[in-house]
Amino acid sequence: MTTRATTPRLSAAIVGAAAGPLTHEIDARWLMAYAAALGEEDPRYYDTATPGGPLAHPLFPVCYEWPLAQALRARAIGEAIAPFGVHASHHVTIHRAPRAGDRLSTTARVVTVSRRRAGALVVVRFETVDDRGRPVTTTLYGSVYRGVHAEAEAGEPLPAVEPATENPDAVRWGSPVQVSAQAAHVYTEGARIWNPIHTDIAAARAAGLPGLILHGTATLGLAVSRVIGRDLGGDPSVVRGVAARFTGMVGLPSTFVVHGRDVVHGRDRRVDRVRFDAVDARGHAVLSDGALSL
Repeated sequence: MTTRATTPRLSAAIVGAAAGPLTHEIDARWLMAYAAALGEEDPRYYDTATPGGPLAHPLFPVCYEWPLAQALRARAIGEAIAPFGVHASHHVTIHRAPRAGDRLSTTARVVTVSRRRAGALVVVRFETVDDRGRPVTTTLYGSVYRGVHAEAEAGEPLPAVEPATENPDAVRWGSPVQVSAQAAHVYTEGARIWNPIHTDIAAARAAGLPGLILHGTATLGLAVSRVIGRDLGGDPSVVRGVAARFTGMVGLPSTFVVHGRDVVHGRDRRVDRVRFDAVDARGHAVLSDGALSL
């Protein structure tokens, strides 16, 4: 049994720790590879003949943020605690979609440390700008370090989760997602995001997992694709933000079901947000409080 003396501890002094800037050249190959890793079939994700090139999937920013996530984790969290981390929440604001030919610069900074029942929550803000310093994407990436005690709470307050404006229990549609045994390997290469618990069975078991699990961002990306297809006429370019909490794991192979929830209208009666969640084959939540902002 873990005691207070043996419980890993995390100092709130890591708030403000930063990494970057890191510059990436965004090319059509990377954009297309990410879409392919999610099984996208819409030709707009692969069209190199149009002036703007292939469309970026709304979750593509995770690709250029990942190296800084690793660097900041090594700098601020450390090797002893890092293996306890799980992706807990994700909130990306898309100021304008990344495009082929972009030269993007990303910085990362720890903005919040707080206590949760499961452990210590650490939130990192990623800011990405183009070569003229204009904002492209901003992401708040939350990780819970399981069984780790935050010595104090510090930093910015977290964005509040808005309650459903209509019937919170209503499911407008459900769409099953088949996840193959190779899905994490394909996503790893397409996204250029490598974490051994997703592709290395020995590493997964050493981390206390029963087997390989799908990346949280892959689960979210697949869910976002279903919402775009069902509620947005298949057009990813209208998405201005994605938010969700990760509340369960998706094993390999498996099936999960995306639920379309309520639609929130603005003052002009246009759709402002579309809410969703996802459950596994047993009905247990894997994504909660999902929302696409338009």
